[in-house]
Amino acid sequence: MSDVDRTPPKVHLRINGEKLETASGGTYDHISPATGEVDARIPLADKQEVELAVTRAHEAFQAWKRTNPGLRRQLLLKLADLIEVNAAEFARLGALDNGTPLAVGAAFPALSTEWTRYYAGWADKITGDLTGRPDDLGELGYTLAQPYGVVGIIITWNGPLISLAMKIPPAVAAGNTVVVKPSELTPFSGELFMDLVEQAGFPPGVINILPGTAEAGAQLVSHPLVRKVSFTGGPSTATSILRACAPDMKPAVLELGGKGPHLVFDDADLDAACLHGTAYSLIALSGQGCAFATRMLVQDAVYDEMVARVKLVAENIPIGDPFDQGTASGPVVNQAAVDRILGMVERAREQGATVLTGGRRIDRPGYFIEPTVLVDVDPESEIAQTEVFGPVLCVFRFSTEDEAVALANNTRYGLCSYIQTKDLNRALRVAAELGDGQVIVNGATNLEPSRPFGGFGQSGLGKEGGREGIYEFLRIRAVGIKL
Repeated sequence: MSDVDRTPPKVHLRINGEKLETASGGTYDHISPATGEVDARIPLADKQEVELAVTRAHEAFQAWKRTNPGLRRQLLLKLADLIEVNAAEFARLGALDNGTPLAVGAAFPALSTEWTRYYAGWADKITGDLTGRPDDLGELGYTLAQPYGVVGIIITWNGPLISLAMKIPPAVAAGNTVVVKPSELTPFSGELFMDLVEQAGFPPGVINILPGTAEAGAQLVSHPLVRKVSFTGGPSTATSILRACAPDMKPAVLELGGKGPHLVFDDADLDAACLHGTAYSLIALSGQGCAFATRMLVQDAVYDEMVARVKLVAENIPIGDPFDQGTASGPVVNQAAVDRILGMVERAREQGATVLTGGRRIDRPGYFIEPTVLVDVDPESEIAQTEVFGPVLCVFRFSTEDEAVALANNTRYGLCSYIQTKDLNRALRVAAELGDGQVIVNGATNLEPSRPFGGFGQSGLGKEGGREGIYEFLRIRAVGIKL
């Protein structure tokens, strides 16, 4: 038993620099994924608090948009330093939030620090362009890159800290103010994040966080003073968000689900394929990640050997208490996730798939599922076409490069794909044909802040990361001056 403190922090609504202990939306009993027991009561925002937060953010925007970009940079750099200093506490809160093991969760503060520093560097480098030819037109033309105003941000529960770090720094670096609704399932990381925002010296109203239900999120999206929306979650909720944005033609960045293919060719390093595909996708966040490689496509010549290796890896993953340093994989987020994941596995079995290993709930308190590997899966079946969001890997066989590409692209999603080969020409050919926003060759998921991240199709709209990520929060205005 670990001696790490398991006491959750008291959660507040953080609006305009103030802490609200109660809210009109009532309360939510947070259940620990590791024990299945209630460990905290969370206040939930409703229309009244959303209205207050958006109004205060709009008021703060009037000054923030005129703030010296160098000051925005300094504040973000200070915030990054504070995240880094509080890394151990963020890892602890991640274990409380959603059961992320301490050993896994330690990566998120470091990554969040990188994202915050990266966008701090962008704050004073936002520029427009000169346009046209003054000598021909008798006119000077240029563009301005300007902030939208209040940005409504809604994040899901699987990576609460890194989601905050991917969305808030570029938005405020660009001169916007933000109102953030985190999932009620994972409220603890946001509480510490707001403590650090205040310590860094951000003016009241620039960054606001209020836990709330889906109804609060809907109110945030449809508020007339919210000029831009950034959402991480599932396609069904994203569809509702787009409908809510439509009357005002409000733009939205949507980072949604994935059904990542991992193409393992017959010249691949199979040890690396296991590490970057099987182990990462089954272990990290207990498979609850949109960018993970959940469909492994293996060429005939190495199929049997790869399947044997995959089975061995899956059966030897250290699963247990997220507060124990030896734990590599923890629970899934709640009972609903257990029921959904195991239901999909059972239906796959009924449709002819073979459960090579796993497929059962682990007999212990909390929401633990055995890492599961399926073979003989129908490519058109539910489990091959729908995001599972759990520790489940489907393995398919292919013969030719064209067959592999066709199988990989047989999905509504288009977020991340992975190629394992030693043939550079093949890697370049296949990468150009895959229908995903990111293609990783001989590696695993890497949320590098300088690289744009975002998908196609049911995986979303827009980009997070890189130059593209900050320009998502800027409007381009063209100006012409008659000379």
